[in-house]
Amino acid sequence: MTGSLLEVIALDVRDAVAAEQGGADRLEVVADMAADGLSPAAETVAAIARECPLPQMVMLRTEANFGADSLDKLSSLVKELADAGAAGFVFGFLDAKRAVDLAATEALIHAVSPLPWTFHRAVDHAADTQASWRAVRLLPNLATVLTSGSPNGVTDGLPVLKARAEAGDAGLILAGGGLKLRHIPTLLDYGVRAFHVGSAVRDSWTSPIEARLVSQWRALIDRDL
Repeated sequence: MTGSLLEVIALDVRDAVAAEQGGADRLEVVADMAADGLSPAAETVAAIARECPLPQMVMLRTEANFGADSLDKLSSLVKELADAGAAGFVFGFLDAKRAVDLAATEALIHAVSPLPWTFHRAVDHAADTQASWRAVRLLPNLATVLTSGSPNGVTDGLPVLKARAEAGDAGLILAGGGLKLRHIPTLLDYGVRAFHVGSAVRDSWTSPIEARLVSQWRALIDRDL
């Protein structure tokens, strides 16, 4: 990855426009953050596409877990969301033993092909982090892995993120989940160049994104590059 990437969670058109104004490069479009992000309506994706040119990485998740029970439903959503303007998708599954569910993940990769996709923070909840990364990192059309390195957030996950970067995966890491401004210099030192923020650029999930807060992240991320 050249330069840096700032991805911002958007719930609606107003969020998307504010993220663009603040200097975001990409959106993760979701619904229902009370459930940690579920698939948005195609109408939301289409409305954002009409008003904002930023690429939309759209969540494929219908339940507040990392299981693949809704795989058929998710597969049926793909064409509708892609036609509405999705530039890529965000998904990933764990099995009952908390290992990466490769069969389910590969089925959805096939469904979204040729669009890129992000493996979301299911990777942080796997029983064996190293094994989960080995399973994910070479999958086709993988754009990024959204990870904090720990289920508890970036503060606890920094050692894992450093180890993944040293193992050659810095270009895949999309650092997010409890990400704070103070983490950025350390992550840049590791070679991480992609960052994902949501609650950090708004007062609460019931409040809209503030462009000035996005701008703060943009300035810090770019400062040393």
